[in-house]
Amino acid sequence: MAFALVTSLFFLWAFVHNLEPILIPHLKKACQLTDLQSAMIDSAVYLGYFLMAVPAGLVMKRYGYKRGILVGLALYAFGALLFVPAANTRVYLLFLGALFIIASGCAFLETAANPYVTILGPPETAATRLNLSQSFNGLGAFLAPFIGGKFILSGIEHSESELAAMTPAQLNSYLQFEADSVKLPYVVIAVVVIAVMGLFMITKMPEVQKSLEGRVSSLRTALRHRHLVNGIWAQFFYVGAQVCVTSFFIRFAKFANGVPEKQAADWLGYAMLGFMIGRFVGTFLTRYIAANRLLTLYSLASMGLLAVAILVQSGLAVWAVFAVPFFQSIMFPTIFALGIDKLDDDRELGSSLLVMAIAGGAFMPLLMGWISDQINIQVAYIVPLLCFAVVAWFGWRGYRVMSE
Repeated sequence: MAFALVTSLFFLWAFVHNLEPILIPHLKKACQLTDLQSAMIDSAVYLGYFLMAVPAGLVMKRYGYKRGILVGLALYAFGALLFVPAANTRVYLLFLGALFIIASGCAFLETAANPYVTILGPPETAATRLNLSQSFNGLGAFLAPFIGGKFILSGIEHSESELAAMTPAQLNSYLQFEADSVKLPYVVIAVVVIAVMGLFMITKMPEVQKSLEGRVSSLRTALRHRHLVNGIWAQFFYVGAQVCVTSFFIRFAKFANGVPEKQAADWLGYAMLGFMIGRFVGTFLTRYIAANRLLTLYSLASMGLLAVAILVQSGLAVWAVFAVPFFQSIMFPTIFALGIDKLDDDRELGSSLLVMAIAGGAFMPLLMGWISDQINIQVAYIVPLLCFAVVAWFGWRGYRVMSE
């Protein structure tokens, strides 16, 4: 029961994060934003991870996994409920604040769940085990675009000239209608999270004493592990790439092939189904192919697909981006497992640092949004392509365990 509950956390944070590609074009309309401004949705989320990862790790170390998870779930639910006043006022900063709080809660959840799974079993199968648990992450990623597309996106896409022709009252009514659609989904999310929180409260959670005892790790001692430092950079650029690929997919599909937003949201859902399938395939392949080698191969495949997306102006470009999540599927858990390999007493801090590296998702979309505003969204996909090059290097050489 305890393991099943922890595994459910993978679904919960994946679901809410994969609503962000829906929120970006939606709030772009409702709050009348540029691409750069809409990318701040990702920045708010991943800055939450960056700022809360180390405090989350310290809470786990002092009070245990269960209490840390309960704190994370409480923050998650509170942030989701804040979408109601944010939508009522249509103040973009309130949306960003709500997303920041949700992300802060998810930082607690990920800091607890990822090392918990790697510790429960032999170290040599940690990557395989984490990939298996993260398959439920893939399920959440698959379902979110469909549900978000159905309940959040209206499908109404007015041109600039049509908006300009509206009276102030008509424009306000339209924008408020768009903003209000986020309220019901996020209230339902909050209710589900509160229910899961209740289950955690009544369930006895085994603590892994090895992870809570021993000498106190310091940042200096943790960073003496060269492969951890390399893993932090790889995770930074991987998450940046992942967020860029999915967050701008709906915008890209419309730009490259005129795909309507609701249809593009469905396509994104199927792309995330590929992500989920990729997790299962990756779990199987890591039994026969070294995790680092598979990481390199998948990174190179992602780079090739993005090159096609940048160079081709047709439906083929959309299909190329559509295929990338399949190859992204194993990257986060594989980098994580390789990064904390043989850290021993530095495991908790190392885990927190790897979660902090998720801040790449705060910065890369801003760069991509800026390039999109200056040139176009298609050229902007050069950003995730270059990020995957760093991940390929980590799988090729950077993963090797070395300590100074």
